[in-house]
Amino acid sequence: MFRIKSLGVFCGSADGKNPDYVKDAEKLGRILAQNNIRLVYGAGHVGMMGAVAKGALEAGGHVTGIINTFLQEREDQLFKLTELKIFPSLHTRKDAMLEASEAFCVLPGGIGTLDEVFEVMTLKQLEEHHKPIIMYNANGFWEPFKKTIDALIGEGYVRPEHARLITYVDKIEDILPTIDKEIEAYERKA
Repeated sequence: MFRIKSLGVFCGSADGKNPDYVKDAEKLGRILAQNNIRLVYGAGHVGMMGAVAKGALEAGGHVTGIINTFLQEREDQLFKLTELKIFPSLHTRKDAMLEASEAFCVLPGGIGTLDEVFEVMTLKQLEEHHKPIIMYNANGFWEPFKKTIDALIGEGYVRPEHARLITYVDKIEDILPTIDKEIEAYERKA
């Protein structure tokens, strides 16, 4: 049994070019459902977002979709989610996702995914939360991100210890155990 009861997942609203990423997203949804961990995500029904939700729902999991009014009006909700929360703006939506999630996982995605990562990373840096942030680095997907952070450290804009705000894993099966280890380590220090 894992320590968390909810996981915020940030990922793309597109499938991308690698079909394995979509399969992995579905697999993560199934793993969450099998471990009675609520999926908290952006409420999308397509791409990686749709895949993780589909995996969780098909396995009988609890899925909370959090979306803002603008996106909700543009997209048809194809899934019958366990819970759908609609907020007036992107900022209030992100606040709600932070509040509802005990940890975060980042799957492949684009600009919106990066926005969400930087937000939770910044808030963790400022110690507004201590929640684990796990990036699923399938096939080295997030290596350019790591290099960007390293470059910012090299230029003196990011402290070296802030690179450790995020943990990278190469296998979907490692996400939940890694979250548990991070929570244990934080509790020992606190």
